[in-house]
Amino acid sequence: MSSLPDQFHALVIGASGTIGAAFVELLAASPRCARVVGLQRQAPPHLDFADEDSVARAAQALSAGPRFHLIINAAGLLHSEQFMPEKRLADLHYAQMQATFQANTFGPALALRHFVPLLDRERAIMALLSAKVGSIGDNRLGGWYSYRASKAALNMLVKTAAIEVARSQEHSVLVALHPGTVNSNLSRPFRGEAIGRPAAVAATEMLRVLDSLTPADSGTFRSYDGATLPW
Repeated sequence: MSSLPDQFHALVIGASGTIGAAFVELLAASPRCARVVGLQRQAPPHLDFADEDSVARAAQALSAGPRFHLIINAAGLLHSEQFMPEKRLADLHYAQMQATFQANTFGPALALRHFVPLLDRERAIMALLSAKVGSIGDNRLGGWYSYRASKAALNMLVKTAAIEVARSQEHSVLVALHPGTVNSNLSRPFRGEAIGRPAAVAATEMLRVLDSLTPADSGTFRSYDGATLPW
């Protein structure tokens, strides 16, 4: 991350997940990174997108320290023990939609609300992991209703927040970032072990993309290879 100041401070939300843990490991190993904080449900300061107040509490706990030059939200939900992505309209039901939007849209929205004020004023990047299947323009196969819709909504939140943040924090970059297929628990039911990249490789690629972004790129939807994706 050569575009960030030497001894920069980083924060990873969803640090217990496969991709989040890879980000934490890479940043901790960087001699230019002074500190990386990983937030998760199990360790203090606890952050759980199912608990609205926990997002505010976690941000408050970190507010007394140095501002962050890099914040990454790597938390997300595609499936659980109770459900898999819907293939048909007939599969839709509230419980799955609510759980998916809570993890992929509502929680990240609160992360924007509470953590944007913790960004460094000189140079800062906040990336929220989205998904290419959340692109409305690129949707050619259908299916995966809740996941697609939750990521499309996340993209709108990032775009809208970027417009507002640019008015007061002109050096900040907010971006929706597609990680591609990664060998993780999220992708395992969909041949992730066979077709996915190792998490360390994916995280390295995404950090390279983030390092290249300027304030003019704020509010865009990017892929792990740097390409701009259609909304």
